[in-house]
Amino acid sequence: MVLPASGTPRSPGPPLIAPTEEEWRAMTPAERERLLVSIVDALSDPKSAMAEGRPHHKAKGRAIDMLTLHFGSTGRVIYLAEELAVLYAGEEVFVPDILAVLDVQQPEDDPRMAWVVADEGRGLSLVLEVLHQGDRNKDLVANVERYARLGIPEYFVYDRLRQQVHGYRLPGPDATRYQRIVPQMGRHASAVLGLDLAVAGDRLQFFQGMAELFGSADLIGRLKGMMESLESRAEQAQAQAEQAQAQAEQAMAGLREALLAALAMRRIPCPDEARARLLACQDPATLQRWLLRAMSADALEQILAD
Repeated sequence: MVLPASGTPRSPGPPLIAPTEEEWRAMTPAERERLLVSIVDALSDPKSAMAEGRPHHKAKGRAIDMLTLHFGSTGRVIYLAEELAVLYAGEEVFVPDILAVLDVQQPEDDPRMAWVVADEGRGLSLVLEVLHQGDRNKDLVANVERYARLGIPEYFVYDRLRQQVHGYRLPGPDATRYQRIVPQMGRHASAVLGLDLAVAGDRLQFFQGMAELFGSADLIGRLKGMMESLESRAEQAQAQAEQAQAQAEQAMAGLREALLAALAMRRIPCPDEARARLLACQDPATLQRWLLRAMSADALEQILAD
C-alpha cells in the first residue's frame, strides 16, 4: 500500500488500501505502527472537517455520548468509537462517523490508532453515518453496497439535512446485500444495539422501549431544572412541604445516578469508599458541584475535593 509521507496532506488519487492479512502478519510491530500513523495522517484533512460544519459534528458527538452513557450504565459489553480508521484486509481504508463492535470491552484509555480486523479477529457490528452537506451517493449508495459486502450486520444513516433515518440489515450471516429496515411507528430497530433510532425534535434520538436515551448535557439540564423547581416549591406553604420533600429525594437520587454515570462515561474509577460517600451525601449543592466537576476533572480527588 502506497501512502504519503507522515505530515503530508493526502492529494486526490487512488484510495488507501489496507495490507492483506499476509502482509500485515509479516510486518514488525514498529512497521505496523508506522503504517497506521501514515494512514491517520493521510486521512486527516482539516478542510474536510471544517466542511462538515457544526451541525454534523454535534450530531455525531451527541449520538456517541448517549450510547456511551447508556451502555456504561447497563454494563453491556460493546465497543464504541467515533471517526476511527477501519482496516479490512486488502480493502479500502474507511473512517465511519460511529462504529460499534459487540462483545469487545471499552478500555478506559483506548490505545487503538485504528480498528485492524486482522488483529482484532472480527469486523464491525454496526456503522452509523451522519449525512448533512456531504456526499449523498457515498452514504446512501456506495456504502450500502460496500458495508454489506464486508459483512457488517447493520448500517444506519442519519440524514440530518432532510431529518430522516435510513436503516439496513444483513438478512443472514452469509448475506452480502442489505435489506432495508422497515420503520415501525417511525422508529428503526437496531438488533445490534437493542435500541430504536428515530428523528425526534429535529435530531437523532435513541429509544429503549418507550424510554428515550439522554446525553450528559440533557441529563444535567433536566436535573438542574428539577433542582430549581424544588427550591422554589420549598418556599411555598407548609402544606406542600411533604410533597416537595419526596420530589427532592427523587431528584437527589437522580443527581447521584447522574454523577455515577458521568464517572463511568469519563472512565474515572470510583472505589467503594468514595461510592459510599457519594450515596450518603444529602446536600444537593454539593452533588451539583461534584457533577459539574465530573464533566472536566481527570481524577476522583479533584471531583470530591471540599
